[in-house]
Amino acid sequence: MPDAAASSHLTVVDVTKCKVASAWPTDRPLVACRFDPLGRYVFCGAEEKTVVRFKLDGGTKTALEGGHESWVHGLACTPDGKFLISGGCEGKLAWWEAAAETPTPLRQIAAHKGWIRQLAVSPDGQLLASAGNDGMVRLWNTADGTLVRELAGHTRDVYTVLWHPSGEFLCSGDLLGNVRQWDVRGGSTVRTLEAKEVHSYNAAGQQVDFGGVRGLALSPDGKFLAVGGLHKATNPLGAVHEPLVMLYEWETGTLVKQQVTEGITGGGIWRLAYLADGTLVGASGGSSGGWLLFWKADEEKAFHKFQTPNILRDMDLSADRTQFATAHHDKHVRITAMA
Repeated sequence: MPDAAASSHLTVVDVTKCKVASAWPTDRPLVACRFDPLGRYVFCGAEEKTVVRFKLDGGTKTALEGGHESWVHGLACTPDGKFLISGGCEGKLAWWEAAAETPTPLRQIAAHKGWIRQLAVSPDGQLLASAGNDGMVRLWNTADGTLVRELAGHTRDVYTVLWHPSGEFLCSGDLLGNVRQWDVRGGSTVRTLEAKEVHSYNAAGQQVDFGGVRGLALSPDGKFLAVGGLHKATNPLGAVHEPLVMLYEWETGTLVKQQVTEGITGGGIWRLAYLADGTLVGASGGSSGGWLLFWKADEEKAFHKFQTPNILRDMDLSADRTQFATAHHDKHVRITAMA
């Protein structure tokens, strides 16, 4: 993620003028999406074993086949745009040449026991972080796929990973609401933040752990770590819960604010991202539909809500921070532009 100085040249946008610019269909409901950092493609993972690539200029569709045996939840590109790495629910990682005319897996690795939830490539492009339902975070060499380091400490499913811009630290969030900050070089835990509000356990009824840390984002000025999930889960499996962001001061780890949204009683944060001006964007999906939610750092309530045409399950922000890609249950990926 660029710092404030690096972000100053990016286009100023008006989030109140969001509009869906493109919508492209797939064969199965989507669960993940990521932009190519060079602005050529959007890659999608679905409830199937195929990765789908859409060309942003015109929507030409290409299937990336042979890499997985189950749904694809994890997607990440190297900063130079040369490679896409995907992670499947069978626990495998696959490397692809991002712009190949007929992509085939360059490399496949058994990486986790069970689902791979999310992937993230380090700012220098040298390391891939993977998070899985086995409670592990692992670091891989992006050049040859070798295992560099295991980061052990989570006791339950790890849903999300985020690199610090320095590349010195990695953050990861789990089902129980714990966020760990790791020293990448040494592999040790620097600190743990307990975002318990995004975790729910209904002891009397459904008896399930529910929620967890589903989104992490660091503000452009480096001052705040945003942690996203859901709260007020009175009926977790019935999708009665509301989106929640917990805002921590990076330097001290102090919780400074909880950011909420009015009028969404069936939703939860699936991903977070910051715009160049410090506006925080949350992607919410659930029984209340799909939403892009916008907060300012000094406000508790979202100042703008943009409803998408269908329930969303993932979101990504383009490298120039002017467009969103959203992955939807109705088998479409949508590109939303900001004026």
